[in-house]
Amino acid sequence: MTLTKRQKQVLDYLVGFHNKNKYSPSYEEIAQALDLASLATVHKHVGTLERKGFIRRGYNQSRSIEVIQLPRSVRTEVIDRAVNELPLMGRIAAGKPLESVEDRETISLSDFTRSKNAFVLQVKGESMRDDHILDGDFIVVEPTQVANNGEIVVALVGGEEATLKRFYREPAGKIRLQPANSEMAPILVAASDLKIQGRVLGVLRKY
Repeated sequence: MTLTKRQKQVLDYLVGFHNKNKYSPSYEEIAQALDLASLATVHKHVGTLERKGFIRRGYNQSRSIEVIQLPRSVRTEVIDRAVNELPLMGRIAAGKPLESVEDRETISLSDFTRSKNAFVLQVKGESMRDDHILDGDFIVVEPTQVANNGEIVVALVGGEEATLKRFYREPAGKIRLQPANSEMAPILVAASDLKIQGRVLGVLRKY
């Protein structure tokens, strides 16, 4: 889908800002950087980019603009780079949350993603077995702080424990982390006690 010159400028700024700072700009920063007259103008361009499928915004979250599609000219520069190896960052609980520990290993995953920021975690536990994610599997994760209902995410609970679950928003500011295992109960936490660290792109399994 085509973009106007100004829409492409906004999208280019979002990409460049995130690559530099690893988080999204505020609406005020977008307006200042692009010399836009008002925040309403920023909201208009951001809303158009979202409707066209180039970005998405987290519900009721600040700095939650996420680029999910790029025009070809930007994609060629940012995404079209072959990825030979990705860092194996540690292991992730699929049952009871456990502390995530970094590892100095790598794994070749160029067939799964061209995102240069993607990483790999090894699953421990059986809570996602009905989604065909089993103990010992490796998951390819795309870093993000934003998730939509139903996505499989890596979530940090209480700032200390990471777990792998499906993400759902509930009333009264609650988040439900749903296992894919009928024998296990969901984890219900306040949104303020949860931090999304990434969404699952794929699964690798050794036999």
